[in-house]
Amino acid sequence: MILLRLIRESYMFAIQAIRVNKTRTFLSLMGITIGIFSIISVFTVFDSMEKSIHTTIDSLGDNVLFVQKMPWIMDGNSPFWKYFQRPEPKIDELEEIQRRSNTIQSAAFMTAVNRTLKYGSSSIENALIIAGSHDYEKVMSIDLQEGRYFTPIESAGGKPVVIIGSDIAEQLFGNTDPIGRTIKIFGRNIEVIGVFVKEGENIFGSSSDNQSLIPLNFIRTVIDLRSVSSNIIVKGRTNVSNEEMRDELTGIIRSLHKLKPAVEDDFAINETDMISKQFDSLFAVISVVGWIIGGFSLLVGGFGIANIMFVSVKERTSQIGIQKSLGAKNYFILLQFLFEAVFLSVLGGLAGLFIIFIITLLVNMQGLSFQLVLTLNNILLGIGVSGLIGLASGSIPAYNASKLNPVDAMRSTF
Repeated sequence: MILLRLIRESYMFAIQAIRVNKTRTFLSLMGITIGIFSIISVFTVFDSMEKSIHTTIDSLGDNVLFVQKMPWIMDGNSPFWKYFQRPEPKIDELEEIQRRSNTIQSAAFMTAVNRTLKYGSSSIENALIIAGSHDYEKVMSIDLQEGRYFTPIESAGGKPVVIIGSDIAEQLFGNTDPIGRTIKIFGRNIEVIGVFVKEGENIFGSSSDNQSLIPLNFIRTVIDLRSVSSNIIVKGRTNVSNEEMRDELTGIIRSLHKLKPAVEDDFAINETDMISKQFDSLFAVISVVGWIIGGFSLLVGGFGIANIMFVSVKERTSQIGIQKSLGAKNYFILLQFLFEAVFLSVLGGLAGLFIIFIITLLVNMQGLSFQLVLTLNNILLGIGVSGLIGLASGSIPAYNASKLNPVDAMRSTF
């Protein structure tokens, strides 16, 4: 009952302070509002970006490795030409990996080029053409809106068939069903057998909507694979770690390249976890910056709350004396003012959170590649931080109020 009474009276006093001194209270709470807005807006943006990035990365699979000549993250001490001179992965290396490995479930060879797609009078220039071996669908996520994947015979024989992205289908065929129709790539007639599910651009700006997939053995008949960048993609067996798979692949490829023990690798084995760790490090640094920027506003806001509370104590000195003469304990007066300070501070924090919520709604209406989400964790963080600021700012004024002599306090004529 005492606690409820404390909360009720603190709430009434806080509302009274807002009513009587609207401008002073508004200006004092602006610091808390801006501080919470600065911190939580940073966290909201980067939480949303992190979620989108991890979703994109996870779509590649967490037990998938990419054997390439270039590492995704280069060693700053090694010159670029050193990586550039490495040999490209070869198809016979894929076959040896499939034959020797005990840790992989599936493996595929993949390369990509940019070419013009034509259908009748319509054309798409510089479109990305991916060529994959038959098990490409087993190592990479492929979702078809309509049609089918390559048959083993089509892959092995290098048949002129293609799966196209939804944007390509729309630009070339409009409302016409593309399945079974023929388009020109590399100057050859190629039959459309499937269309990818429309997914939109991911945060890295790529999408299957603007890509086409053809059998690897077909592209070998029109271009020299030694002239383009390629990679071998391997997917691990269940319960096999990436480390185990990496160690085995390293041994196999080193033996294929006939590298002596003292010679460093002339290839790279990349994995999605490398990208995740780099972004995690970046977000950690930026979150610190967000705390620093928001911290200055919170500091100013804390002084504003303290100012309100000092004035409030001064204005209610005689009232405090009356409360004490009627038997109110020091802790009652202390908690009363602390609750009032916390309430005012949380009010400022909620205003900051409300502004962020409105901004997320407006941004999400723009159709960006990722959606801003004000998470429950960030809401609780904002309320918690503003509450702590109020508690810290109101401590000294509340303590001074609790130590007032009741007789001297009642004589006050402020």
